[in-house]
Amino acid sequence: MSRRNVDLPPLNCLQTFEAAARHLSFTQAAHELNLTQSAVSRQVKRLEEDLARPLFYRLAQGLSLTPAGVRYFRTIQRLLRELDRESAELRRRGADRQLTLASTPTISSIWLAGLLPQFQHEHPDLDIRVLCSESPSHLDVSEYDLGLFYHLDELPAPHGLELSPVFASEQVITVCSPGYLARHGPIRDVQHLLHAHTLLIVEDHYHDWLTWADWCAGVGADYYTPRHALRTNSYQLVMQSAVMGHGVALGWKSLLDGEFAAGRLQMALPDALHSQGRLHLMQPLHRNPPAAARSFQQWLLAQHSEAGDICTSL
Repeated sequence: MSRRNVDLPPLNCLQTFEAAARHLSFTQAAHELNLTQSAVSRQVKRLEEDLARPLFYRLAQGLSLTPAGVRYFRTIQRLLRELDRESAELRRRGADRQLTLASTPTISSIWLAGLLPQFQHEHPDLDIRVLCSESPSHLDVSEYDLGLFYHLDELPAPHGLELSPVFASEQVITVCSPGYLARHGPIRDVQHLLHAHTLLIVEDHYHDWLTWADWCAGVGADYYTPRHALRTNSYQLVMQSAVMGHGVALGWKSLLDGEFAAGRLQMALPDALHSQGRLHLMQPLHRNPPAAARSFQQWLLAQHSEAGDICTSL
């Protein structure tokens, strides 16, 4: 029976040394690792004793790496990066049975959640995980197999991702619940909407978000501040409020087909604006998609191809 390599240093000290060398501060390393400053200092000292040479110059104005410390820091960073990549890959593959989808909370709740039960029924051997984030830029591509996010057609793809539009085209419309119209009466036109009804408005929107002013301009109507509005920084809350009958929201028609079919939402006005952004399937580059991801792609295409609302380039 072979023993482990006896020349390995104390492994629990390596991450501590890497953090201290990156920050050139025991205090900042302690904060990052949730340790005390003295614990960091002790672990670094133990590593230096094991290597029989100093890794830091301890100066009055702070820390500085010795030549040996610089070489060791570069080696440890390289090894930790390789270990991180390999660990992420193994977790992703966890097997071909696991599929991780990334999407926004809104898309996940009002569109994806309606699709997944059928997909899981047809693929009972798969374990599905949904990772919610407002933007793919907030995630590392190693965290998921496929993303589903809206993206403006004229913008380049986010770094490290290959994009395929899900819907061939998309229309932005006004939506509300049937109950809202039953209580408040029909909406005659945009001016009547702004004057007599409650607009559900997203504040703190991203640069690619469509506002009510944009929509009105697009359909050829004058916009002014509505008399009644409910404002929030969450589009998910806007859509929940629309379903609950609290007002009128802007909605992406293809994304809301399930809500229309279930009778929870309907168009408030017949006007529609062609959206410059579409829902895209985002696949990390430079990585072969796992079997579960390929199965989901093929299933999604089959689900929507008959309706003619999905791009065949998927």
